[in-house]
Amino acid sequence: MSSQPGQPVTTSPRERRVSRRIGAIAESATLKVDAKAKALKAEGRPVIGFGAGEPDFPTPDYIVEAAVEACRDPKNHRYTPAGGLPELKKAIAAKTKRDSGLDVDPAQVLVTNGGKQAIYEAFAAMLDPGDEVIVPAPYWTTYPESIQLAGGVPVEVLADETQDYKVTVEQLEAARTEKTKVLLFVSPSNPTGAVYTADEIRAIGRWVEDNGLWVLTDEIYEHLVYDGVETGSLPVLCPFLADNTVIVNGVAKTYAMTGWRVGWIIAPTDLIKAAGNLQSHATSNVANVSQRAALAAVEGDLTAVEEMKKAFDRRRRTIVSMLNEIDGVVCPTPTGAFYAYPSVKGLLGKEYDGKVIDTSVDLAEYILEKAEVAVVPGEAFGSPGYLRLSYALGDDDLVEGVSRLQKLFA
Repeated sequence: MSSQPGQPVTTSPRERRVSRRIGAIAESATLKVDAKAKALKAEGRPVIGFGAGEPDFPTPDYIVEAAVEACRDPKNHRYTPAGGLPELKKAIAAKTKRDSGLDVDPAQVLVTNGGKQAIYEAFAAMLDPGDEVIVPAPYWTTYPESIQLAGGVPVEVLADETQDYKVTVEQLEAARTEKTKVLLFVSPSNPTGAVYTADEIRAIGRWVEDNGLWVLTDEIYEHLVYDGVETGSLPVLCPFLADNTVIVNGVAKTYAMTGWRVGWIIAPTDLIKAAGNLQSHATSNVANVSQRAALAAVEGDLTAVEEMKKAFDRRRRTIVSMLNEIDGVVCPTPTGAFYAYPSVKGLLGKEYDGKVIDTSVDLAEYILEKAEVAVVPGEAFGSPGYLRLSYALGDDDLVEGVSRLQKLFA
């Protein structure tokens, strides 16, 4: 480190080891919790993990068989178009029409390495430095990081359990500034499981149109909606937004394919071209075997999906009932995805084993240490005072895990 009198202190290139842009990115809190739980399990501790949003089911057999066949075909051993196999893009367009009623041209589809790459590349294609994105909270931990990495500014709008974790048009308008470019819209929601009704979506869509904004809508949990909630895809319910909407989706949650890493972006062709240019330099094509597996998934029927949904629905009702039996915990009933998001404010500020626990971060650490149960604190999702528990785990583990919490706070 050196400087001349009267000049600012400077550092050498070697002292500036990590760029400010990358150094500002926080580790994924959900993956961190999951990794810690798995490490403790590897040590022989009976940890039950509610941290990762990962179905406990194996990928359906017909999808695995498609991958096996793909491995044997030499054409899958080579580079393919960076934006995705043409037949997969066509199948994604057909699946989108089938499942949500949206007409999509294959040229509007970009196949990505999972949903996270889709989200980052979409924001990178849309945002200039300083552009603001309204982010309803509680939010999935990756959204703000992707926005900031793309040069944008996340503007959080919090909806708590009294609103069923759903923001209002009035809240969105209060957060809008002349720098606002995009609204992030997620339904069903990770981490809360909240689902916006068709009427709520139409109202938000009209507000977006009236203010000349863009929307990025994450539909990764589209098939996991319970209790007959009348909902739908935003660009279908608000067709006037079709040319200003970006959809991100993937096979991970619907088909129990988290490890296969196949997602996609659906957007106007100019944005797809821009995001595709980025991907061509960043990663090139998604692994062809994974793309062939995804092709089998999206071309197949939804029988296996419905079977998994039945199990999630059963677990949903169990976990909500058991959590609400704990004094100090308030858990609304989620109507989508596979997460429970209880308020634990009633457990905070109290003394446990001689130590006062004031935050949900500390509470999650206490639960892991004392009950050997891994949960994610609300701080990771922009809303302290809550915990996220994924109920995408086996029924027996779910009951055992929440029973431990009941005993811990009895």
